[in-house]
Amino acid sequence: MPKKETPPAAPSPSPWASASARKQQRETKRNAVLSTAAQLFNEKGFHATSLDDIAARLNVSKPTLYYYVKNKDEILIECVRRGLEMMHQGIEETRAAGGQAIDQLLACMRVYIRIVTQDFGMCVIRISDDELPPERRKELRRLKSGIDLEFRRLVAAGIAEGSLKAGDPKMIAFVIAGALSWIGRWYQPGGEFSTEEIATQCLATLQNGILQRPATAKRKR
Repeated sequence: MPKKETPPAAPSPSPWASASARKQQRETKRNAVLSTAAQLFNEKGFHATSLDDIAARLNVSKPTLYYYVKNKDEILIECVRRGLEMMHQGIEETRAAGGQAIDQLLACMRVYIRIVTQDFGMCVIRISDDELPPERRKELRRLKSGIDLEFRRLVAAGIAEGSLKAGDPKMIAFVIAGALSWIGRWYQPGGEFSTEEIATQCLATLQNGILQRPATAKRKR
């Protein structure tokens, strides 16, 4: 009887992750660096935050950070860019949903509030453009201007459809953006109001104003 051949042994699994897995792990850790940095920038300010602070909060050594980012300026640029891209994406999704201009405007305002109460969105509001390297200010200001133009477009469309009072769209958009952006400066997670409650109250104030209007007099019978 012929001798039975022994099947080849299965290859030992490699202790090293695949290239795609390593890439994903690196991106996950880089995101953690950026998120942590954004939190510290918002808490302490950009100049008062050091790479040592970021490393300490992540429980890693400072040299470890250089595997994911070049320097603190690059971290700030990426944090602000991500915040602005979140705003653009949220506004674009709202526009794609359609509806009247006033409905789109209110939805965009609510999205804007939600994002400026998140770490990357707060960086957009709390960090001045002057703290960015000169060569990158132009790019980020272009992204900011795109959001402003979108608000102006919706305001102009709202006036045209009769859902908003007549006025200068640029000035109205400035008032809206200024009021909503300021939320990103005073908001504190875990405060008295949730993000949704803040959005509801702020939108109601911007829609209805602060003056108490006299009740309509009842008609005499």
